[in-house]
Amino acid sequence: MRSDRGKLRIALGQINTTVGDIDRNAARITNAIERARAAGAQLVVLPELAVPGYPPEDLLLKRHFLAANIQALEGIAEGVRDIVALVGYAEADGFVHNALGVLADGEVKASYTKMLLPNYGVFDERRYFEPGPSPALIDVNGRIVGLTICEDIWFPGPPAAAEALAGGGLIVNASASPYHRGKGVVREREIVAARAREVGAAVALCNAVGGQDELVFDGHSVIVDERGETVARGAEFSEDMVVCDIELPPSGAERRPAEVPGGMDAPIIGRLEVPEPSGTLEPPPLREPLSEKAEIYEALKLGLRDYVRKNGFKHVVLALSGGIDSALVALIATDALGPDRVTCVIMPSPHSSEGTQSDARRIASNLGVDVLELPIADAMRTYGTLLDEAFSRDSGSPSLAEENVQARIRGNLVMALSNKFGWLVLTTGNKSELSVGYATLYGDMAGGFAVIKDCLKTLVYRLVRYRNELEDRELIPESVLERPPSAELRPDQLDQDSLPPYDVLDRILEAYVEQDKGRDEIAEMGIPAEVVDDVIRMVDRAEYKRRQAPPGIKITPKAFGRDRRLPITNRFGG
Repeated sequence: MRSDRGKLRIALGQINTTVGDIDRNAARITNAIERARAAGAQLVVLPELAVPGYPPEDLLLKRHFLAANIQALEGIAEGVRDIVALVGYAEADGFVHNALGVLADGEVKASYTKMLLPNYGVFDERRYFEPGPSPALIDVNGRIVGLTICEDIWFPGPPAAAEALAGGGLIVNASASPYHRGKGVVREREIVAARAREVGAAVALCNAVGGQDELVFDGHSVIVDERGETVARGAEFSEDMVVCDIELPPSGAERRPAEVPGGMDAPIIGRLEVPEPSGTLEPPPLREPLSEKAEIYEALKLGLRDYVRKNGFKHVVLALSGGIDSALVALIATDALGPDRVTCVIMPSPHSSEGTQSDARRIASNLGVDVLELPIADAMRTYGTLLDEAFSRDSGSPSLAEENVQARIRGNLVMALSNKFGWLVLTTGNKSELSVGYATLYGDMAGGFAVIKDCLKTLVYRLVRYRNELEDRELIPESVLERPPSAELRPDQLDQDSLPPYDVLDRILEAYVEQDKGRDEIAEMGIPAEVVDDVIRMVDRAEYKRRQAPPGIKITPKAFGRDRRLPITNRFGG
């Protein structure tokens, strides 16, 4: 059944798995393999750790979890016929490995183990895995294919280079590469295409898709030829099956030594034969990447939808103030879940303006969501009476403490609704506020999921305008976009009374939080040094608040939480 032709029909099964849901993950994998086989594919690649879900974190420390994932892989293999399936799983052979099972003829034929283990940003793979010993190849009908997993192709050199030198005309990569803004295009052009050109082989990357806690996986699976030209591209932020006939370059074994300098072998770990595909395949999908704003918005939608779905929530609730932040969260929630699964709570105080309250009602009406109105003036008076004697110890005028009581009353009310009906509370704070501590613990920070936690304030405005532009009507009133931001916790309060203008603040935050620049470097950007000092002081002082914030969706290279880990007790400034 061997063929001298240089073509191989490959499928990329871009699927959405759930960490720990091994049986359903296995069913999803089996379905993808069957779809690929029905399309005549000879080889199908599934994402990294598709069986246990990614990242399984400390589940990998449980022996029975590892055993269950291996048993599931063997069960999947029993149904694999007339196709070779490469399926990500956790191998346990005394050590634990991030592995790629080679499935064919009803059994697990071989296994490749990931060599390069990332241990930066959101990754902790060296906590769990031992690196694999060597590159590996498989022979499918005489065509030589190199095996890699995610980080294995992030840098030049082995294992991909070793596999190409030893004969691999195609390098496949099973990946679970988390999203951040612009990453899909960078991954395609600067990693996949660059490796293809360097090693002179085609490269096919199958990436996971879906939300997992704070992470979103964007899909965007790609196949590039040996020149680095993209020949197929999968969907972003949704499941997809990419099937492509790829013309492989001449076998590397015919033109290069079978061993790379330094003695790193790339052995063939499986020789497999499958039927040759019949018929002509339709041109593979080559979907255009989304624009920046569309990409971010889709990531936020998917992150919220999967957090709700995978954690068993049926309904969400949020405080709708009439401001820009809660407007964006309401938009995302409605688009992600549908208006029948969203409740917005309007909680006016004596300091709430008529403009924000009418805008809040209009937003809710435009979105078609359920609305509850819970005025808090009476509750404020009751709290005032309760606290009056204790607060009288401070002879000064009302302060931040009195303002924050209002935010905590609101937080208490939405949490009560959550407790009563099982609704997930969505917080509405943005990254700019969370950075500098312009948020109230157990108040507006109270909730289960922080949808726009990684969105700077200037981005919030851009996303609302983007979403408005998609409609033939104004979902969010222009007055919301034009009104100066205010927490409305005291008369005539504006954010700019306490903070620099957001365009200045966000420039500082991008430099200090996301790029780890120091005080002097930021001041050299043309921002007054005293403003830089004030912002850095606020960011450092607010670390204890951020530790108590709910999880939220990562959309930047450095999000608060798993990405950025600083001590609360810290006297190093700037």
